[in-house]
Amino acid sequence: MVYSGLMSLQSHLRQQGILISFSGKFSQIIIEELGEAVKKYLETEEHPKTDIFNVFSVFIEQTQNIKNYCESKIAAGSYDTIANSCIVIIGKDENGHYVSSGNIIENKDAKKLATRIENLIPLDKTSLKKLYKEKIKQELPPDSLGAGVGLIDIARKARKPLEYTVNMIDEQFSFFTLKVIV
Repeated sequence: MVYSGLMSLQSHLRQQGILISFSGKFSQIIIEELGEAVKKYLETEEHPKTDIFNVFSVFIEQTQNIKNYCESKIAAGSYDTIANSCIVIIGKDENGHYVSSGNIIENKDAKKLATRIENLIPLDKTSLKKLYKEKIKQELPPDSLGAGVGLIDIARKARKPLEYTVNMIDEQFSFFTLKVIV
């Protein structure tokens, strides 16, 4: 049976300015393929190379962060719940292009993530660059998934402060969203 609501869904996405959307498990292959699609789509609209690079970079960083978070939860037993909740959209509104992503997170991780973002929001470009350089020089903890610069780099490429929400679902999980205007 064909889902008859696709046309209305497509119309709704257009009205909201959503250019590209994906919902489901993020794998490296999916991230790479969607990333290429994003670049090609933006190139057809003849955007400056810097704008294309920034949207692409923010998209890659956001999806990689989600994929890495999901993978970190394999042993915890919450992997399927978290991995099946992933979504990313790229859109355009009066502020320019934006990349918005979301996924379920464990409540025990919510405060730490919110604090990291809250600490970035008031920083200007110069302060973000300085923080980025400091983090790059730090030694990585043994259980680290990276240098911890992903959110900093996203904030550096953003034209406006990062926007996020954490909505509690139940005692174990919340839904986290991040919107970046590029």
